Amino acid sequence: MCAVVGVYGTENASKVAYYALFAMQHRGQESSGISASNGKEITLIKNRGLVTDVFNEDSFKVLTGNCAIGHNRYSTAGKDSVLDAQPVFARYKLGEIAIAHNGNLTNKQVIRDELIEKGAIFQTYMDTENVVHLIAKSQKEKLVDRVVDSVKRLEGAYCFIIQSRSKMFVIRDKYGIRPLSIGQLEDGGYIVASESCAFDLVGAKFIRDVKPGEMLIFENCEDGATFKSEQLFEPDPHPCAFEYIYFARPDSVIDGKNVYETRVKCGKILAKEQPANIDIVLPVPDSGVAAAMGFAEGLGVPFVMGIVRNHYVGRTFIEPTQQIRDLKVKLKLSPIKHLIEGKRVAIVDDSLVRGTTSKQIVKMLKEAGAKEVHMRIAAPEIKYPCRYGIDTPTKEELISDSHTPEQIAQKIGANSVGFLSVDGLKDALGRDRDYSLVSFDGNYFAGGCADSLNCSGN
Repeated sequence: MCAVVGVYGTENASKVAYYALFAMQHRGQESSGISASNGKEITLIKNRGLVTDVFNEDSFKVLTGNCAIGHNRYSTAGKDSVLDAQPVFARYKLGEIAIAHNGNLTNKQVIRDELIEKGAIFQTYMDTENVVHLIAKSQKEKLVDRVVDSVKRLEGAYCFIIQSRSKMFVIRDKYGIRPLSIGQLEDGGYIVASESCAFDLVGAKFIRDVKPGEMLIFENCEDGATFKSEQLFEPDPHPCAFEYIYFARPDSVIDGKNVYETRVKCGKILAKEQPANIDIVLPVPDSGVAAAMGFAEGLGVPFVMGIVRNHYVGRTFIEPTQQIRDLKVKLKLSPIKHLIEGKRVAIVDDSLVRGTTSKQIVKMLKEAGAKEVHMRIAAPEIKYPCRYGIDTPTKEELISDSHTPEQIAQKIGANSVGFLSVDGLKDALGRDRDYSLVSFDGNYFAGGCADSLNCSGN
């Protein structure tokens, strides 16, 4: 669930990109990078670590120009985040390009094998590198035509921001699986970002979402920066439900819907579907807070912030190894004992994937004196791996694939476990569009499969 940003037509574009990446740090914590163009050359800085680790004031003396693209990396297990940091930069026949990508290409391996057969040499494991080779090998005269040629070969989920020395190209797949929005800066320049929360920090005005299947071309004209739109593919919208459940910041608006309000609705519906005889409702901070508020309101019981989160420790779900996940749960969550002791507690989380975090939270609450602990999940049971950019690589890792809610409760030590139904999630999201529910229903509409041996993720 990487973050991408593109800034065009403003002085010190790289600084704007930096603040946008800072606002979207929650989408990836392994590496960060920015490339900038001054019309003559592209410069690039990227490295392992958070945005504030990778960049300093000296960085912006190098990253000059009125166009910049950036990326925060979230990877699946076992990949080297140093080698695979983005943007990806390359020199080729027409000059220089840099690419930032959010999503997963489900036909990655087929294209990669074809390219290797024709002599391509790959430096990373990323599916993004396929696009670089496709653009370089295209026989078209203009870059825009090479870009179009390349994306027409791709299947799966993608939001691309492609930078040349003078232009910026933005492309969203026809399903609109991953979010992407356009904003306008106060000086007339433009910003494109994975989430609208990035606009708030840099003072940009939201214009609209990039349409599924749309390509935007940003360039300079006599009156300043401008962009034109081309619809490459017939839209077939399937925005990812997980953006609303877990990944996006609550203050973001994704495809016209506020994330916070959607999570509250999930909690209210969960209270109707999976009530519990309890004294208080606790959220798993921070992404479970809104749903827990809705759950408490739905049951008419007190909402209590009975668990304190250490915000200097990152998310556990997106950490690449299980050992690190286990340690970070203990580091980042602490119960307030006097609020919990002797109480029947419902603990509300946004999702349950492997069950590791939930087990430790239940144990922590019982050690703090909770009389009963009822786990409530504001999402349906996750039974299928996602091939579009979520770290659920195999069915075997998904606890709901092989366990009933009653068995999960026994396994994690809870008195009960209850999930939001798929219909309940659809009601919370709204029935106005066909959301991607692949993790819950196994509908691989954009290519991919449940068998991790035959699918390749980013």
